[in-house]
Amino acid sequence: MSDAGFKAHPFFARMYMRMSPKAEERGQGDHRAEMLAGLSGRVLELGPGNGLNFEHYPATVTEVVAVEPEPTLRTAAQETAANARVQVNVVDGVADQLPIGDGEFDAAVASLVLCSVPDQATALAELKRVIRPGGELRFYEHVKPTKQPGAAFAVFAEKTFWPHIAGGCHPARNTGEAIEAAGFEVEVCRRFGFSPGPPVPAIPHILGRARRP
Repeated sequence: MSDAGFKAHPFFARMYMRMSPKAEERGQGDHRAEMLAGLSGRVLELGPGNGLNFEHYPATVTEVVAVEPEPTLRTAAQETAANARVQVNVVDGVADQLPIGDGEFDAAVASLVLCSVPDQATALAELKRVIRPGGELRFYEHVKPTKQPGAAFAVFAEKTFWPHIAGGCHPARNTGEAIEAAGFEVEVCRRFGFSPGPPVPAIPHILGRARRP
């Protein structure tokens, strides 16, 4: 999870790396494995953070190119990639201008990152551009609550303090709708509540698969 825009967030990066092991133990690791199951070929991962997905890629994946703009997280991801079971190349780049040619990948992965890109529509257009026709987008994201008072609090947090302390994270985004609006055909999407650990309450997440027509 990182801001795949232009800013460095060293404080958030260090905080995220300290907190992430507990979240993985509480079930986030299982969610990552579910998201990546069955992938094959070349994969583009947007904003890998410190590389928590890398251990879950199946052997059918021939290469992962992971685009991470945040320097602290990128260094950590490169260290994680050195011990991955599949080939992982971690590169610098931003969500709204991926350093990748058109249609070069069989699939792309967006995992706890579309909350923090500066512009979702632009980021999703870039992901669609680099995926070959018929290729997949795998996603695992937290999204805006549908019920009150959670929805109202998410909007309040987004407009006031949360993006400033959480690496640009926007908790009131309807990411599932944005994926469809970008022209992807959503094939599987399940919604569930998950908390990475106290004091964070369970918040809604989506996990699924979409395809570029």
